[in-house]
Amino acid sequence: MDDTDLRDLQAFAAVARHRSFRRAALEQRVSVSSLSQRMRELEEHLGVRLLNRTTRSVAPTEAGEQLLRRLEPALGEVAGALSDLRERQGRPAGRLRINAPAPAVDLVLAPMVTPFLTRFPDVELEITMDIALIDIVAQGYDAGVRYEEHLAQDMIAVPLGPPQRFVLCATPSVLDRFGMPERPEDLLGKPSVSTVYASGAHPPWEFERDGRIVRIQPGGPFHAGHTGIQLRAALDGLGFLMTFDDYVREHIAAGRLVAVLEDWSQSFPGPFLYYPSRRQPPASLRAFLDFLKDWRRQAAP
Repeated sequence: MDDTDLRDLQAFAAVARHRSFRRAALEQRVSVSSLSQRMRELEEHLGVRLLNRTTRSVAPTEAGEQLLRRLEPALGEVAGALSDLRERQGRPAGRLRINAPAPAVDLVLAPMVTPFLTRFPDVELEITMDIALIDIVAQGYDAGVRYEEHLAQDMIAVPLGPPQRFVLCATPSVLDRFGMPERPEDLLGKPSVSTVYASGAHPPWEFERDGRIVRIQPGGPFHAGHTGIQLRAALDGLGFLMTFDDYVREHIAAGRLVAVLEDWSQSFPGPFLYYPSRRQPPASLRAFLDFLKDWRRQAAP
């Protein structure tokens, strides 16, 4: 029987999954140098190169990719078995990894973190912010958060939060200079603070009223991928901003920003927590699902 250390296999899976020694070392809670040394020793022990390394990147070889495909389900089963054992002792435990876009983290998940971990102190929660549509299973996540239109059919989806709404707003000074828009088309040629994704895509602003949908491509002068800097720019009077209502509600109430075209701003379903339907969720995820059920019940009007 092979005497390969299970911890070394877990470490290899982390490196291959993240394609980064630094990120894998953070996950494994070891130093980068010790992790690199363990990978060299594992390759020597197995007699095959598993990772291609350069000064800037690391990626699994063909043999490494093949090993990773076989390892991931097995390691998941081991983690699940240990988690189930702890759960039988009455204390759900283990790591819970969730991938979610920034608005869902900021506006929905963040208030849950402390109450959840207080209720389940043996669970270790890890939330990664990511707007990209990833394969959560391949990337080693237990669950993801997305909006309804981006959910895969083979996933179980659970409502995570209440309906949300986008709002278009601007400072009083911007409205004094450029006027109050009466319809979405009035925004054409007006200064805007808009979103740009890491891919370089610039999503349009979408408005809806009485079944009519209008999409406007904001033209700048400022584009950013982070809501905090977008909000700062809008408050500084750089242009019109469309964002989640929860980000700007207090500024609108204080008069620092003014809501625009409100009758064109429709609510939509909030984010969903989703996870694979083809396998039993680990104890840590089941604990979060139970917590979420109680959280939503308490928040219901």
